[in-house]
Order: sequence, then C-alpha cells, then structure tokens
Amino acid sequence: MLTLLDIRNVVLIEALTLDFASGLSVLTGETGAGKSILLDALGLAMGARGDAGLVRAGADSARVTAQFDVGEAHPARALLAANDIEVDGAIILRRQIKADGGSRAFINDQPVSAALLREAGAALVEIHGQSDDRGLLAARGHRALLDGFGGHAALVEAVRSAWAVWQAAMSAEAAAADALAADARDREWLDHAVAELEALSAEPGEEAELAEARASMQKGARLTDDLSAVEALLGGHEGGTSKLAQAARRLDRIAAEHPLLGEALESLDRALVEAGEAEERLAAAVQALDADPARLEETETRLFELRAMARKHRVEADALPALAVELKSRAEALVAGEGGLKALARAVATARADYTAAAKALGAARRAAAGRLDAAVAGELAPLKLDAARFRTVVTALEEGQWGPEGGERAEFEIATNPGADFAPLIKIASGGELSRFVLALKVALAETGSAGTLIFDEIDRGVGGAVAQAIGERLSRLAGGTQVLVVTHSPQVAARGAHQWRIAKASDGGVTRTDVVLLDAGERREEIARMLSGADVTDEARAQAARLLDA
Repeated sequence: MLTLLDIRNVVLIEALTLDFASGLSVLTGETGAGKSILLDALGLAMGARGDAGLVRAGADSARVTAQFDVGEAHPARALLAANDIEVDGAIILRRQIKADGGSRAFINDQPVSAALLREAGAALVEIHGQSDDRGLLAARGHRALLDGFGGHAALVEAVRSAWAVWQAAMSAEAAAADALAADARDREWLDHAVAELEALSAEPGEEAELAEARASMQKGARLTDDLSAVEALLGGHEGGTSKLAQAARRLDRIAAEHPLLGEALESLDRALVEAGEAEERLAAAVQALDADPARLEETETRLFELRAMARKHRVEADALPALAVELKSRAEALVAGEGGLKALARAVATARADYTAAAKALGAARRAAAGRLDAAVAGELAPLKLDAARFRTVVTALEEGQWGPEGGERAEFEIATNPGADFAPLIKIASGGELSRFVLALKVALAETGSAGTLIFDEIDRGVGGAVAQAIGERLSRLAGGTQVLVVTHSPQVAARGAHQWRIAKASDGGVTRTDVVLLDAGERREEIARMLSGADVTDEARAQAARLLDA
C-alpha cells in the first residue's frame, strides 16, 4: 500500500508530506482547492508524462516521492529484481521535473527510465478517473482477472506446463526433420565421403609423424653425395683408415729404434681407434637419415593424401578420424531416421492431446466463472444507479494458431447501458460517471483479484447523490477491507464511510497562493462533512446530519 507521499514545489504545493494508512481514505475540499494536484503529483511519481508547467512558480524543480509497503510476493518486487533494482524493505518511487522541462526518475534511489517507473507504478497503484483507460478497462487483462475470480491458478499452471511440453516436442520433431531432410539431400555425397574416409583410415597424429619423417628423409637426400665421398675417403683399400693401418704396421717394425718413433706409433694407434669410431657414426647417420627415394616418395604420397582430404572437408588433418565417425553416424541415422521421426511425431501428438485436454478444462472453468462474475456484477449495478445496464463476460474460443500458454480463449468485459442496446467494450460506451461506477461494481465483484495494492477513485460520485452516493460509499468501504482505497469525493455520504479523511484547502498569503492538506480528527471530520452538506454556511442541522452519517 501507499504509506507516504512527499511533494515539493508542484504547482500550488510548496512542501507537503502525507502519511497514509490502510483502509478507505477520503480526500475532500471545495471545488478548485487543488484535489487534482495531489493526483497529478502521484501520477508523476508513477511515471506519468512530466511537464515544466507543474513546477511551482519561482522554483528550480519539482519533486515527488511515493513510498509503498508491499509483501515479498508482490509482482512489483519481481519486476524490479528483473531490472537489477535492489529492493530491501519499502519500494520508493521518485520523480524530479526541472523548470526547463528536464526529468529524472528513481526507484529506491537508483536512476531508472520513465518506462520502468510507469511499469512499477502500474503494479503498485490503480487510478480510476473520469477518463481512465487502464486497469480493468484494458481488455488484455480481462482473462487474468477472470482466472483470478474463478480461482483457476492450478488449471492455468497445468495449461502452461502442457504448452511447454508440446512446444518442446514440436521443436524436437522439426529439428530432427530438418536434419533428416538435409542428410537425405546429401545422401550420395555422404556415402562417397564415408567411403573415402574409411579407405584413407587416417590416425590421430599421423600427419605430424609423416611430416617429421619426410623432413628427415629430404635432409638425407641432400647429404647423400657428401656422405658417399666421406665413406670413400675413409673406407676401402685406398681409404684413409687403411693407409693409417699400413703406416702403423711399418712404424711398429722400427719403433724400438728411437723413443720418438714409439710415441708416433702410439699416436697412430689412437688415430686408428678414432677413425673406426668415425666410420661407425657415419654409418649410423646414413641409416638415421634414411635417404631411400622409394620410402620418401611413399611418405610424401601419404602425407599429401591426408592434407588433401583435410582441405576437402575444411578440417585439420587430425580431425579426419572424428569426421569419419560423425559422417558414418549420419549415414546410419538415415536408415533409422524415419523410425525416429515417427516416434517424435507420436510424442508431439501426445503432447498436443495433453495440452488440449488441459486447455479444455480451463476453458470450461472460465465459462462457468464468467457466468458467476456476470451475476455478481449485475447485483452491484442497480444500487449504483446503473439498473438499466447489462454486463457480460465474453469468452471466445481462439483458432489453434492463436493458442498459447494461457489457454485457447480470450475474455473481454462488455456492457450495454440501455435496454435493447448492443453490447460493446466498457470504455467505448460508458460516460465518465458511469465508467467509474462500473469500475467500482467490477472491483467489488472481483474483490482483490488482480488489484494493485492501492486503488484510487477520482470523483467516482460525480453527478449522483442520496441513495446512490450511499451505495458508492458502502462499496468503497467494503472494497477497502481487502486493499487500500483512496477516493477524491464531493459526496458527504462517501466521505462519512472513510476510515481516514483529509481536507484539501487553498489559501493566499501576501499574494502567494498555496494548497495544503490536513488530516482531520473526529470533530473536524464532522465539521467538514457538515460543510459538504450545507455549503459555506454550516448549520446545526447539517452538523447533526453529519454526525448521523458518521455513526451509520
């Protein structure tokens, strides 16, 4: 509910803070006192269009703050959480309008767009006035109101769940059908690709191994001539090693003749050992480089085949084994695909049947609830001087293409204001006073269904008096038993029904006009209602009548 309204520099209001309570609060005052300014100010806090003309003369800006106390499950909290607005405790809407026309909006001191402020405001407050086109009058919300009236929460949830299952089943079937159709179009290519890949029989890491081997063999091929010349110089009868051995044998026969000859022989022996080791390493190098032309050609052929296949399929060579498995699976799926598609089609049919059964049950409940709602509203019309009017809730079946998670019907409230007149949407044929009273009748019939935490009625009693005003007051009081209701009224019968009464007055001081709002105590309430009964000159008879209204 609305707990606080703080207004600064709005038209004739310089500074005003109002603390509101639950139940029915009435706002009274003479014509022109500024009652509409309060609603305009609250509208600003709820995201209504700002206008620099609302800024009080001489002020730089106007500011309105509205504070609401709502339960944890209130839709406004979910809305703000979805928009990353922190809400811990009260919800505070604030709007600032500058004299140059600039505007800023805040929720719990966090800057927000005017659109979000409007959406949050609509979840917190419903304002019904002479030209109201929101709340109960918006046909898009009638189905939800009917469901709330009928207590259809479980049925609606069953329909939503069945709808989700049906949509998922259709999506799965469509995806499978698309995949199957695509594979079927490519069947010839698919079979050829699988055969090629299986014939190639690529292995993970094979490309890198082949590339390394090829590089080694290419290096060996470049070194072949040099290696052969070195082998010729070292080996054979004329090679360097053979000549070293001959020299050592000759030196061995004369080494004893001089110490230096013995040392020379030792050096030759060491040279022979080193030369032998060189020959062994040379042979090992020749073998490692593997310069066999036939083997090089074979390696290159395999490597080029792998790379060509990878380019063909636009994958890395190492991905070819996995691709072969994937394409083979797709080819095999073509065989089993028709059977799988039939199973998915059966699942879709089952899901559709479940949805239609749930929607049928909800539709029947809606039609039954529509009859009960029509009777409830009809019972409220005569006391509100709408006895010639007729009300009905039209539940219309939708085409299958229009079905959705909320079921297969639309609902709309319609009225006929005169005998023999055609039914039409409420907003199109009701006059200002009738419109407000129809809204009240609907609100009373619907009780708390779909209501915001705060309901505001602006001069709902305009043009009526006596018993009709009394009936309006009784129904507003009854409605306020379940939600906070604020009403701007000129009717003493309505004012007397309030749990709280505020008097709005305009006063001039030194050429400056201001609007003020005062919460009245019991004696002040009697005097104000007496003024409403008798006019400027309050009589004792009017005071007595006011006392009787307050005691009723």
